[in-house]
Amino acid sequence: MTARLQRRAASVRYHCGMQSAPYSQQAPVDLLVIGGGINGAGIARDAIGRGLSVLLVEKDDLAAHTSQWSSKLIHGGLRYLENYEFRLVGEALAEREVLLRVAPHLIRPLQFVLPHEPHLRPKWMLRAGLFLYDRLGGWSGQKQTLPKSFAANLRKTAESNWGAGLKAKFTDGFVYSDAQVNDARLVVENAKDARARGADVRVGVRFVGAQRVPAPEGANARSIWQATIEDVATGACETVHARAIVNASGPWVKALLSSIDTPTTRETVKHVKGSHIIVPRVHESPHAYILQNSDGRIVFVIPYFERFSLIGTTDVPVAEYETPAITDDETQYLLDLANTYLAKSLTRDDIVATYAGVRPLYDDGDDNPSAITRDYTLKLDTQADSPGGGAPLLNIYGGKITTYRKLAEHAIEKLLPFFANASRTSWTHAPLQGGASPDTLAEVAQALQSRGLTAAYANRLMHRYGLAAESVIAHGTGEVFDDTFSEAEIPYLRDHEWSRSVDSMLQRRTKTNLLAGRESLPRIHAAIASALS
Repeated sequence: MTARLQRRAASVRYHCGMQSAPYSQQAPVDLLVIGGGINGAGIARDAIGRGLSVLLVEKDDLAAHTSQWSSKLIHGGLRYLENYEFRLVGEALAEREVLLRVAPHLIRPLQFVLPHEPHLRPKWMLRAGLFLYDRLGGWSGQKQTLPKSFAANLRKTAESNWGAGLKAKFTDGFVYSDAQVNDARLVVENAKDARARGADVRVGVRFVGAQRVPAPEGANARSIWQATIEDVATGACETVHARAIVNASGPWVKALLSSIDTPTTRETVKHVKGSHIIVPRVHESPHAYILQNSDGRIVFVIPYFERFSLIGTTDVPVAEYETPAITDDETQYLLDLANTYLAKSLTRDDIVATYAGVRPLYDDGDDNPSAITRDYTLKLDTQADSPGGGAPLLNIYGGKITTYRKLAEHAIEKLLPFFANASRTSWTHAPLQGGASPDTLAEVAQALQSRGLTAAYANRLMHRYGLAAESVIAHGTGEVFDDTFSEAEIPYLRDHEWSRSVDSMLQRRTKTNLLAGRESLPRIHAAIASALS
């Protein structure tokens, strides 16, 4: 046993107070997935659909970290063209079209206005970039259905108001299309779909450590993983065995390797924090803005639910990634840029809420955080010199929510050589909820209204739960708070969506903490506390 393994084993005994169970007590799963963010949930869904057995563990909550703190966009990444990341942009634009069909209740088209600032980027450059942006996704063979870009007059006319909320000096610009997503709910839907197909999804369960051990098939068989997992609430530990491990722990991807007995990797992660502010709606038109800054960066101003605008993001390298928070400098940066363009200036007093998340980007050596690739990198470790070959460990670096499905496909493809009976056919272009389409979802909202719900709450339920919305209120709604949240959602979230805390229900699953009135929140908290006690 190596010194590193001895330290890891001692740590397991310290945390769990138990010895690992022998292999014979439990048959191995094919895949142990560590991390309940969008990558882990997407990989679990893909794997179970190909016939592999899957155990996914998440120590906190689904989408508790990076995946809930995105800019809420499904997009190609217009600015990535300046870094010549044509493959990434093309794949993301093709995926944008797929995801609009995969989760139409969570992902909706959104148009973006790019005001022209002559001293930052000339019109010819913007036209060329948008020309490429309109076409890169189609070059993969994926039909592009969203409207193509066009030059726009930003002055208000009887037909349009593309410059709504901007200073009068901004008279020219461009309009292009992307999409908006409820990011945390997309994670939950992938996890629910994986569970419905047979995956074992455990939330509030921490990965403690793992080591390769001989397989029972014989001396020449590939080894398997013996792992220890811990129930965070009770401290109870369990030994599980897996033929492969996927490390999809996001910001913890490198740190987690210290708990796994495997050769040290040279791969490194650059943690880059992105922060956002939420303010009252800055204009009433349905489009978003993409604003250029003199430092070369861009910031989005995005309609966020009915009453708010979401402004972000920053790019700040950080060493601390456990509990990220926006800084005063980041807040001022976002306010200053927004006020460069907006007719009505924003102050700190206008900020309704803030959030920050850490992106675990693959360290490609670039010192400029905005230029570091948002592409994903998959590193497979098999410890090939082991007798029969070592059990595979796949580490996931980087990625973005738009390309999570392709990342999952590529992850499974890397593991397919170790699973002869797994399906080789990709399949996750199928809707997360079979039969879901914009027309069907509209019928769901109408059916909810026919049961006495207001149009506002019916639409919230439909966009939150899709085709499952009617089952949420099958036995009535109970009290409905501000057309935002009802008592009926509490047991559904607890029993069907692994939601075990007020923050999980009101922040990640429903955004009720932002949408409900302040006078209602104490009563909502009390209702949840009663249901969870």
